[in-house]
Amino acid sequence: MAGIAILLDLYRKNPSFCSQQSFHSSGFFSASAAAASAAATVVAGTPFASRFLFGNPKVSHCDAAAAFPEDYISNVQRLSEDIVKNVKNLKNDALKYAVKEYKVELKPLYSAFELRPFAMTTLRSFLMFYLPLLEPATNVEEDDEDFLQDTPKEQHVDLVVPFKKSVKQIIRETTVVTTRRVLERLAVIYVSQRMAWKLLKDVPKSAVRKSRRGLPTTVYFFRVSRTTFRGHLLGVMAAALVQTGIEIYRCFCRKTNSEESDEVNLTEQTKLLGKKISGITIRCGASLMFASIGAGIGAVLFRPSVGQWIGCAAGDLAGPIIVSVCLEKAFLVNL
Repeated sequence: MAGIAILLDLYRKNPSFCSQQSFHSSGFFSASAAAASAAATVVAGTPFASRFLFGNPKVSHCDAAAAFPEDYISNVQRLSEDIVKNVKNLKNDALKYAVKEYKVELKPLYSAFELRPFAMTTLRSFLMFYLPLLEPATNVEEDDEDFLQDTPKEQHVDLVVPFKKSVKQIIRETTVVTTRRVLERLAVIYVSQRMAWKLLKDVPKSAVRKSRRGLPTTVYFFRVSRTTFRGHLLGVMAAALVQTGIEIYRCFCRKTNSEESDEVNLTEQTKLLGKKISGITIRCGASLMFASIGAGIGAVLFRPSVGQWIGCAAGDLAGPIIVSVCLEKAFLVNL
């Protein structure tokens, strides 16, 4: 209300203001309106008791419009483009240096008893102990005097012993696989997520991914061998633990079932058990090392996935044999 009163007072004192002045520019009109509004606000904010000291405020008009440089719009556009580019670069850097997620996939605890793995284990165990029975007998006595040989005697083939050995092998292999699943769960609980992911990694798929990076041959061989070492570690540890448990069980059985239990030398039994455990440790270590090296060689020479698998299996089988032969010839140690 105070602002409106001031405007009416100015019009009464100078009625020809609107006719003599021409609003020749929109900038002048905006400036005048802004100045009048500001003056009205100041007057409204000034109490009536103090107006005799300050008097009525004076209002000045300016018809100068705000002037912008000619390249102002182009500069604003260029600045906006730079901001968009910087935001994209920040997003790319964030994706590049983002924290890697390690997804650990655990296999079922009793995966060894599934249909396909259990069938393969059973078939392999029976073939291992029944195939030698199919070999022909070679113990034929040659007689220089008699050209005619008597008909060979029929030999009775015992099928019970290979069956028992096959069952024991099946139990051993399923126990090793189950022990490995337990070790995998312990690794997930007690080690870091990154290390658990490396221990449980699918090694053939990892070898395929590494082959697509265009690495040099030596670097590729080293990385595949290192990955195989980590991925094969829990399996070797499970085999060593199961075999150690079997030897400890046999040691106690020999001590318990012995007829002359009082005369059994506990020191000799302990030394024998220690020797067998040492042999298990050496063979498992050799299996791990040769499997890693063989996987690297197979991945370099053949296709990454198949070559890694073949090299790992060959090294796992040949490693203990090579180490046992070398130790027996060099140090006369029978593992």
